[in-house]
Amino acid sequence: MKGITLLLFILPSLIFAQSTKSTSANTSSVDLRTASMQNSNKTENTFSIDGTVIGFPDGTVVDLLNGQTGATESTTVLKANKYSFTGKSERPDFKIILFDKKPPFITLFLDNSKVTITGTKDKIEKSIITGSPSHKAFDEFNTTLEPYQSAFFENGEYDSSINANAMRVIEEFVNSHTDAYITPFAVIRYNQIDDDVIKTEKLFNKLDPVIKSTAMGKYITQQIAEGKINGAGTLLADFSQQDTTGNLVSLSSFRGKYVLVDFWASWCGPCRQENPNLVAAYNKYKNKNFTVLGVSLDKTKQSWIDAIHKDGLTWTHISDLQGWNNSVAQQFQIFNIPQNFLIDPQGKVIGKNLRGVALERKLAKYLR
Repeated sequence: MKGITLLLFILPSLIFAQSTKSTSANTSSVDLRTASMQNSNKTENTFSIDGTVIGFPDGTVVDLLNGQTGATESTTVLKANKYSFTGKSERPDFKIILFDKKPPFITLFLDNSKVTITGTKDKIEKSIITGSPSHKAFDEFNTTLEPYQSAFFENGEYDSSINANAMRVIEEFVNSHTDAYITPFAVIRYNQIDDDVIKTEKLFNKLDPVIKSTAMGKYITQQIAEGKINGAGTLLADFSQQDTTGNLVSLSSFRGKYVLVDFWASWCGPCRQENPNLVAAYNKYKNKNFTVLGVSLDKTKQSWIDAIHKDGLTWTHISDLQGWNNSVAQQFQIFNIPQNFLIDPQGKVIGKNLRGVALERKLAKYLR
């Protein structure tokens, strides 16, 4: 779903980036579907944002962006440190307030409320946001997860205790906010840690049908459906193709090892960008019963081999040089790359589409 792209890129900054404090004395959870009836500060079916920011010159452009698509929804300019927006939100959703067309930015989970924002240029991401019940629930979620924030840091090491506590906190939040529009975001966070589609689906199914029909809900539904294809716990079917020297190599010949089956191609930019992460993971764990099996969707043998050498991919590689018609890719319904499966020594899938820190953490979990 292309509409969710920007949201996923900014996910790390949505948690812990802001230290907002509500001025409301009521700190209990809020039913966001009825929040419009509970919030006396709102103008019916519309929102207003009144912002004050110190540090930018008058005339600085301020944009209100859609948090999922990145599209500009409204633009204004600062005047005497003030800016404002008005509009209508069909349902609570993420918005981004961007100053001078560049980050850092303010992340807001906006409903049809009267919202006040105060902040400074040097700490813009820590602006104080009040007046929105939806954002208050978002803030509550951030606060409950704050002790376990290292579970989401790109450079954070795997810690089973921190991960378990983060998952517990998220489960508790979901159970007490099944009809809140922010809750799909919590489910996405849960899946980032656990990477178990069955557990994610069980948690997601607790949500109110209206909440499941939102853009984030539909994204989760798609991820669950894709995750069930050769999902965790399934035995990855055997296959065979020729390596770079023409020898036939089968997946079953690696039985007894942890294997990352990596689908890529020399012409695939994102694949080549990810390769340094694979090299680092391989070098770190290759002596701990781990290897990589590269399956290339190339058509030209020389391009394939040149990319292997240039990127330093010193593991086994196979291909039938049929591009997208690669028989193994067809077998596993690979329609975009890079993609991968991580299997255990028995050949069962224990992870899918693991990149960067996600791969490192998964390997750290099993290969100590």
